Amino acid sequence: MAKIFQVSARAGMTRVVEPIARALLRGGVTPNAVTVAGTVGVLIGALGFGARGHLVAGALIVTVFALTDLLDGTMARMSGGSTRFGAFLDSSMDRVADSAVFGAVAYWLATRGDHSGVAAALVCLAAGSLVSYVKARAEGLGMTCNVGIAERTERLLIVGVGGILTGVGVKPALEIALWLLAAISIFTVGQRMAHVYRQAQQLQPDGQA
Repeated sequence: MAKIFQVSARAGMTRVVEPIARALLRGGVTPNAVTVAGTVGVLIGALGFGARGHLVAGALIVTVFALTDLLDGTMARMSGGSTRFGAFLDSSMDRVADSAVFGAVAYWLATRGDHSGVAAALVCLAAGSLVSYVKARAEGLGMTCNVGIAERTERLLIVGVGGILTGVGVKPALEIALWLLAAISIFTVGQRMAHVYRQAQQLQPDGQA
């Protein structure tokens, strides 16, 4: 099943960020520095704006800085490939940023007494972590796991759109987006586990259950 944010769209975004990546590399900026800066930007947008109810500003800031995922990856490719520490840092900073986004959303909804929305945000946080963990664990065991309808970009876009719509007056939009995201994140976990199971069965020596 195709991802929500299609490969062609990702390729188009990459073409946009390539000139920026080249300019940063010429200026001596490293991919790791961009990774950290992007995370700091997401934290500012989520905790400094989103958690205080400034949903439109928070969502826009988070979206802009979340796109550094494409930028640091492009820079790493242009400079000869990602280092092991760079890959580790990128993954770790993604988890920090995601926790801040959904934690901020849950906090803001809690201040409004929206218990259903809080529950949805917490499910999104847990399921999103599982989506990433299943892939990392599979790759650590020598298998691939690049499948699923909702990866990190899709998840942030969905919650961002919900936040912006709620911020401009479409009140139920954020909660609807969160429950939608919770459902597709859980489905993605299932997709990835099934994909890994099939690979494991193929790699399993004959005669073993």
